[in-house]
Amino acid sequence: MQLLDHVSIGVPDIDAARPFYDAIMSTLGAVKVYDRPNALGYGERCSAADTQSSFLAVYLDASAIESNKRHWCFKAASHAQVDAFHAAGLAAGGRSDGDPGLRPHYHASYYAAFLVDPAGNRVEAVCHSASA
Repeated sequence: MQLLDHVSIGVPDIDAARPFYDAIMSTLGAVKVYDRPNALGYGERCSAADTQSSFLAVYLDASAIESNKRHWCFKAASHAQVDAFHAAGLAAGGRSDGDPGLRPHYHASYYAAFLVDPAGNRVEAVCHSASA
């Protein structure tokens, strides 16, 4: 069961967010489905014919982004995809908040990387497979 249907992330500057989210979403295989002056969209929206898809929207939002424990975690199919997510995010203006690696305090196969986007939002990619 996939719990989330869609997620929205607010950023104060879409032009600064665009290269970062384009880079990390492409490493996870999420296609860009729209690019507007005030919003970006990745993935596929659910429909009556497809109830398993999920979707990320990045919206222009001038609200302050403060340090907190909130973050968005994306599924990765392999450890290599987690590694690529982290490298692409760094190359596109993000900063590391946790290098790729095992996090056995979550479970023995939890392989993840954490980034902070150019606006200060915290994002993660995780692969749960031991053999990936």
